[in-house]
Amino acid sequence: MGRRLSIDETALSKGELYTINPIKSAKGKKGAIVAILAGTKVEPILEQLLKIPKLLRDKVKEITLDMANSMKMIAKKCFPKAIQVNDCFHVQKLALEALQDIRIKHRWKAIDQENEQIKQAKHKQIEYQPETFDNGDTRKQLLARSRYLLYKAPNNWTQNQYIRSKILFNQYPDIKKAYNLVQGLRNIFNTATSIQTAYTKLAHWYKNVEKTEFKAFNSITKTITINY
Repeated sequence: MGRRLSIDETALSKGELYTINPIKSAKGKKGAIVAILAGTKVEPILEQLLKIPKLLRDKVKEITLDMANSMKMIAKKCFPKAIQVNDCFHVQKLALEALQDIRIKHRWKAIDQENEQIKQAKHKQIEYQPETFDNGDTRKQLLARSRYLLYKAPNNWTQNQYIRSKILFNQYPDIKKAYNLVQGLRNIFNTATSIQTAYTKLAHWYKNVEKTEFKAFNSITKTITINY
């Protein structure tokens, strides 16, 4: 048993979910796994983990987990002396989902706008000609095709993605703001060398979030835990 554990769910085969409980210091090598349990239901997992002697479970001082209430309950009952730390991967995933939600809302508006323009063109008995940007995308296509570039850092964009991003951010400044927030959060997790540095950078990130009207990003600030 290690002082620092993780608890998470994963699909190992045929889409079936399993709950895994590795020791973080083992870094995936021999002796890393405390338990692999079928399913994600709380009671069966508790039943198995509570078979581990309490003396060993009390050695755990920190447990990293996603933000599912089931995982929090398992951690609290099985490892009561451990501090719970939200996994930075899941925090960043929330930020990315918030960014994509903004893009999707604009896409639905673009679809409705295009449908209305087609309807008006048909009523006037003229051929509908959609608006196109310099790269050949229509507005609807721009928003659909920008999905993957928003997941990536700018230095990983292809030339076409770079051109598309310039058009996208020019047309939708709110998407650009949200994208910059995602990149800023990612940089904090990837580059901070100490807890003090991380918290200083997070304080600036929080201020940037507060300047926006993105409710989803404001809720993310309450989930972040920095630990070294």
